[in-house]
Amino acid sequence: MFCENYYIMANRFTDALYQLICSLEKSEKRHFKLYITRSSAKEDLKIIQLFDALDKMEDYDERLLLKKLPFVTKPQLANLKTHLYKQLLASLRLLKRAENIDLQLTEHLDDARMLYNKGLKLQSLKILERAKEIAKANHKFNFLALVLSLEKKIETLHITRSSPEKTEALAAESLHISGHIYRVTMLSNLALMLYRWYIKNGHARNEKDGDELKKYFKDNLPPNPEKITEFYELLYLYQSYCWYAFIRQDFIMYYRYSQRWISLFDADPSMIGVETGHFVKGMHNLLNAHFDLRNFKAFELTLAKFEVFALTPEANMHDNFRIHTFIYINSAKLNWHLMLGLFKEGLAFVPGIVEKLAEYALYIDTHRILVFNYKIATMYFGSGDYSTSIDYLQKIINGDADLRIDLQCYARLLHLMAHYELGNYMLIETSLMKSVYRYMAKMKNLTVVEEEMFRFLRSSFKLSARQLKPEMEKFLQNVKHLEGSRFETRSFAYLDVISWLESKVHSKPLSTIIYNKYLESKHRAK
Repeated sequence: MFCENYYIMANRFTDALYQLICSLEKSEKRHFKLYITRSSAKEDLKIIQLFDALDKMEDYDERLLLKKLPFVTKPQLANLKTHLYKQLLASLRLLKRAENIDLQLTEHLDDARMLYNKGLKLQSLKILERAKEIAKANHKFNFLALVLSLEKKIETLHITRSSPEKTEALAAESLHISGHIYRVTMLSNLALMLYRWYIKNGHARNEKDGDELKKYFKDNLPPNPEKITEFYELLYLYQSYCWYAFIRQDFIMYYRYSQRWISLFDADPSMIGVETGHFVKGMHNLLNAHFDLRNFKAFELTLAKFEVFALTPEANMHDNFRIHTFIYINSAKLNWHLMLGLFKEGLAFVPGIVEKLAEYALYIDTHRILVFNYKIATMYFGSGDYSTSIDYLQKIINGDADLRIDLQCYARLLHLMAHYELGNYMLIETSLMKSVYRYMAKMKNLTVVEEEMFRFLRSSFKLSARQLKPEMEKFLQNVKHLEGSRFETRSFAYLDVISWLESKVHSKPLSTIIYNKYLESKHRAK
């Protein structure tokens, strides 16, 4: 199964040097060989042999590695690996600097420092001016602060014959940059902490969570956020609002700020190449916002735009961007089929996704695997393959319990429902239902919807087939009006209980119920 394959793959990558070599493309390996063979040092020849030996290994095995390198003792191996690791990074830096603004700027700053240390102060200042132009054009104000710091040092310690106007401008620019860095630090910290809260807990569970988040958000916003105009400040401001709205399940606000996030890049397309990772994440959030609001047409258009982007040089410049673009696009494709109830059609994508996730095991975090497993389990549940759904849910239940408490809870509830569909009533009644209820209560994850679900299940075992339908209708009535409640919405976001109940009451497949809702929505949109 996928999860087992994933962990086998993940266990292969236990050595940092081996991880780095496994991540290299053919062109990067070729460049390293050319880079290192320029040196004829004996130690460098040894690291080429070490590189070749590691490159040919399917799994990292130190005993086998030492057998392949008889000239290396075990104590020497650690030093040799460290040396190889540093040389690989140096080679990559040379190869990639033309593609990366940060590497280019760092090179300019290093050159300026070397010239200054040689006593060539005016040459150093010229390079710093060039670096400032590039940094300003790409909104790299953190780097600009380093440039200004060296420039001020030179101007303070030496006679450079700079005009008083230039000196005053340098001082004013330093103050402006420090204010910008302060705001970016505050906003990026806020976005980071909100995202961390979501990764651990999921959506706000109740009013208490919502009020605490609201207070934390207001207390950590910088003064006068409405006056912010600079790219990075706006980027982190919009990210902060996105996470704040998403956690509190204010999906209209979530959509609004996801759209603003992407609009920043639409207004300045050159920044897509500079901050590709932020653009990719923004597209993912915008697609999620359309999914939550069931904006079917907008979802299609955004996904099409994202798929066009996936073919661009920016999306394929680095492994990180290419892999995350793949992850988010395929997550969106699964969401599209879940939205429309096209479960069997969506399952056609699953083998390809599973294969790629195993291939990218080195790069993918546990949280992302957790989310994919839940979506795939939901797809199998919707298609009526309850046994396979249970297999995927078990991967979540037996996995990392500290991640996404909400998904842990709903995985257990869906697991319970799958056993109900399979008719495993004895298992449900004797142990499973009590276990799931206790877990959700402990995690403070019980809403009215879940309480109604447990109430129905407890009573259903004693009912005849003729009595069961009225009870399901009653259950449906009790939860249907909760769709508009913010803190009940989270239940429907993870588990479409209403559609499931409607499929039972009207004796229609779950896929038909959901697809008919899509058709009704299309009709209303006209």
